[in-house]
Formats: sequence, C-alpha cells, structure tokens
Amino acid sequence: MGERRQTDPAPYFSTHIFMCCNRRPEGHERGCCASKGSEKIRDYMKARVKELGIKNVRVNQAGCLDRCELGPCAVFYPEGVWYRLDSFAAVDEVLEKHLKEGGRVAELMLP
Repeated sequence: MGERRQTDPAPYFSTHIFMCCNRRPEGHERGCCASKGSEKIRDYMKARVKELGIKNVRVNQAGCLDRCELGPCAVFYPEGVWYRLDSFAAVDEVLEKHLKEGGRVAELMLP
C-alpha cells in the first residue's frame, strides 16, 4: 500500500502541500490551526511559490490534519514531511530549503 507502480501515471505535481485551515469553536480544548493564522499563512505561501517561480507545486487548504496542538501545520507530499508554519518567515525558510534546495528545516519539522 502507498507504493508507486511502474504503470501509474506520472504525478501531476512534484510537491503537494496541504495547509491545515480547520476552524473549531472558540475555546475548544485542542485549539485549531485557523485561529493561529493558518489561512493567512496559506495565502502567503501560495503567493510566494508563484513569486519565486517554483514550478509543479500545489498549495492546498486542508481540513483538520489532526495535529491541532502543534499547528499551524502543513504536510509536504510526496515526502510526507510535516512542518509547523507559524509565520511568513517560517514559510520563506521552508520554501527555500525544502523546495528550492531539496533539504529540510529541522527546527520547524513536526515529529
């Protein structure tokens, strides 16, 4: 399960980023990414990907990714790497190091 096969079509995007924008009621015990600014961060990330000319990347809004306490969070596929992206600076760092350089930003990665 989860492995690519030779007969599968090529991936449409080289990287697919899902940013949690789930909104829970005010005061919910788990919190939510939207109340921590994830919608603005998602919009910023979409614009920056375009501005930086990074091709074959899709930034999507996701519902709950079930890591509410650690958010705002995003997951990058196909790698399955999770990041806490709580600022525009964090987005810039991840776009540069993860997408452009092929590395990782260890201090922003979620376990």
